[in-house]
Amino acid sequence: MKIIVCKKEIDIEFANTFLKKLQGFMFKRNIDICLGFKTNSIHTFFMKENIDILMTDKNNKILFIFKSVPKNKIIIKKDVYFTYEFPNNFLDGLNINVGDKIEFKK
Repeated sequence: MKIIVCKKEIDIEFANTFLKKLQGFMFKRNIDICLGFKTNSIHTFFMKENIDILMTDKNNKILFIFKSVPKNKIIIKKDVYFTYEFPNNFLDGLNINVGDKIEFKK
């Protein structure tokens, strides 16, 4: 499956098990996929690389955009339903705004 942000596509995996949610991108290098979580909070402890983050509502309307988030940060936001983690700089150069919707394709 792919996630589409402003016409830019990337493969996505969903953290839908306890182990996937716990591990996320911890200890990983050369991140080349998006990781989706059903949560309103994340942390970047034990991360080897910065990441870009989109947080959305239930309808995947973007509520928050974070670029190049460094390690050892905690982000908690009210009204967020899904959180998507991207490789660092994935969102650079995109005309992305709060209120935009993200899409998916198989």
